[in-house]
Amino acid sequence: MHTRIAAAMVFCLPLLLEGQDAAKQPPKTWIDPDTGHRVVRLTDEPGSASLYFNQNGYTADGKKLVYTTPAGISVLDLETHVTKLLASGRVRPIVAGFQTQSVYYIKDNAAVWAADADTGVAREVAALPKLGTTASIATVNADETLLAGAYTNLKGPDYNPNRPQTPQQLDQPVNKSQMMEDRLAAHYPMGLFVIDIKTGQSRVIHTGTDWLGHIQFSPTDPTLLMFCHEGPWHKVDRIWTIRTDGAHLTRIHTRTMTMEIFGHEFWGADGKTIWYDLQTPRGEVFWLAGYNVETGARTWYHLNRDEWSIHFNVTRDGTLFCGDGGDTGQVARAGNGRWIYLFRPERFPNRDGIRLPGFVDAGVFHSERLVNMSKHDYRLEPNVSFTPDRKWVVFRSNMFGPAYVFAVEVAKAN
Repeated sequence: MHTRIAAAMVFCLPLLLEGQDAAKQPPKTWIDPDTGHRVVRLTDEPGSASLYFNQNGYTADGKKLVYTTPAGISVLDLETHVTKLLASGRVRPIVAGFQTQSVYYIKDNAAVWAADADTGVAREVAALPKLGTTASIATVNADETLLAGAYTNLKGPDYNPNRPQTPQQLDQPVNKSQMMEDRLAAHYPMGLFVIDIKTGQSRVIHTGTDWLGHIQFSPTDPTLLMFCHEGPWHKVDRIWTIRTDGAHLTRIHTRTMTMEIFGHEFWGADGKTIWYDLQTPRGEVFWLAGYNVETGARTWYHLNRDEWSIHFNVTRDGTLFCGDGGDTGQVARAGNGRWIYLFRPERFPNRDGIRLPGFVDAGVFHSERLVNMSKHDYRLEPNVSFTPDRKWVVFRSNMFGPAYVFAVEVAKAN
């Protein structure tokens, strides 16, 4: 009998341990009691994260989500939730392609690779160019013929040619404000460049001593590139566009008052509208502003303090917006802003018919709370995005401890 009992205990031990491991994981799905919306945990790997809000994280067929884990880069089938590891080791995601099932990434800080999200087959696309002391790729154009990035010429004690590649950090640094001030003041020489994917040849299209970042190709125009001047937002003219031949350098927004700030820019899916956070002035009056690069038309949607979000996003048809909220330590100092939000835009009617050049079409966001984020530490930015079918808002969160990728259903649960 003792032998049988011992054998039974040995047989059951893996099941008990499996149950303990399962108990440590966050719930797989639940209805948020404060909002009535269904939330689903998409990933099982602690430390997993969806891509940054302005990186295209969905494959061209709209069926798979790209995400990162401590092991590398994976894709998740949005219907079955089956996952596949695409790239492991020292890899950093760029974007999912707009035309093919390719997922582009930097490997070993030396070359751009692409892996097919369906087959898993990977290929080297292009080596990083020998420009400056550091160079990196940030974006792929609409027809997947060009890569674009920036290089920096570091100088003085900050330059160490043997410095190892910095691992990807999900949380924001505690001293971010001072870091931004110091980096802006350094005025390192920088440049934008593009690489022809077919030939591997690179060419520089813009140079200066501004701190260049947030480089994003239009999702529809393969020759149009958006970038920003990084730094404390009240000290820089942040948002710019340029053509891939270096022509038509264009400033997108001009400050009209002291401490007016704008940033966290991203493309609408039409490839014509640039959306960005606008505050007139900083921390007081909040808008999500839109600029049409073809017509010059401007649209501003107003939000209240608690609705302001670190990042915003928009559905592919432009009818719904979302935001990831913020805590009391963010610029809005929101007393009750820790929510994932859904926004329905409404434009104010032009009743008198007067319209002068440069006028803004104003409106308002009508908000709906989707997820209570009161247990989320906002040093990890949630980085919201809509799934291609508009039915879910995807975000990353550490509300249960480690970071995981979650999705909340836009429609309320029955």
